[in-house]
Amino acid sequence: MLNRRIFLKQMTAAGVLSATPNILFSQQKKNRKNEKIWACLLHLSFNMWEEYISPHRPFRGYRPDLELSEALWNDATAKMVSEGMNMVVIDLGDAVMYDSHPEIAVNNAWTPAHLRNELKKLREMGLEPIPKLNFSAGHDAWLGEYSRMVSTKEYYDVCSDLISEVCDLFDKPRFFHLGMDEETAKHQRYYNFVVVRKNDLWWNDFYFLVDEVEKKGSRAWIWSDYAWHYPDKFFKMMPKSVVQSNWYYTEQFDLNKLNTDQQNYVNMYVELEAHGYDQIPTASYHAENEKSIANTVQFCEKHIDDSRLLGFLQTLWKPSIEEYRERILKGIELTGDAKEWFDRKL
Repeated sequence: MLNRRIFLKQMTAAGVLSATPNILFSQQKKNRKNEKIWACLLHLSFNMWEEYISPHRPFRGYRPDLELSEALWNDATAKMVSEGMNMVVIDLGDAVMYDSHPEIAVNNAWTPAHLRNELKKLREMGLEPIPKLNFSAGHDAWLGEYSRMVSTKEYYDVCSDLISEVCDLFDKPRFFHLGMDEETAKHQRYYNFVVVRKNDLWWNDFYFLVDEVEKKGSRAWIWSDYAWHYPDKFFKMMPKSVVQSNWYYTEQFDLNKLNTDQQNYVNMYVELEAHGYDQIPTASYHAENEKSIANTVQFCEKHIDDSRLLGFLQTLWKPSIEEYRERILKGIELTGDAKEWFDRKL
């Protein structure tokens, strides 16, 4: 049986809706709808964590070989198109044998030519590919030995080389996701090697990365959780040019039913709006939280001005392997359902 989304798609293609006296949306609302980003984060590399000794998340930790089901990758991107999504954020990490630093690549990493061919295919499908390299010192195991050289000249040179090469591979992408989340001792408590930048050193390195992205004509995009811990510093120092992805993965948005930390996470959407930042709110389907994306869309549609609400991002936080096929495809489907609600609302 056809669901409503597929039915509307078919009717539009057939010209039926254009002939209907009761137009579903005004032209202005159609334009707003079509401008929004509907993205999913997919992982080529999942090497964000140093050697990880936590028993409750055994899938984390460094893997020396590329672990990727290309069949799942192809099915996931095709599913994104069928659900009306228009962007895929690709966590590249060490899954590409970069010309500038082939030494960080895992075994069987994609060649630059392979990546370029994939990007061409994605664009032809209607998906805008956006690169992601997470430079948080808590999520940079993909940098190999350079992850232990943070804030040195060699580190800066490598980061600059990689950002430049990736921007060229992606033909000057509209955005470049720099990550920069969870750089705290608490988040690294299961690591054997811990690095935490603080105060002006964090900001110095952050500004360096943003400058490297902007030199290549792209716009920096980050996770916003630094603002949870240091809001005054964040709103004083964070450039308005940087796109913000506050993230909150719980289904509940009623502040009266949340603990203090959760209230802080939810309120950050409102605070970022009050300070005039462009946002791409982020949900997930990494656990038993099917309503995360739908409730995120509904909350943010009410609390973020349309001009600063660039769109939405769904995350899955699982490697792109067959073991997680059902979850990855379901997460994409849930995003399509949330988009359908948003489109009706407009």
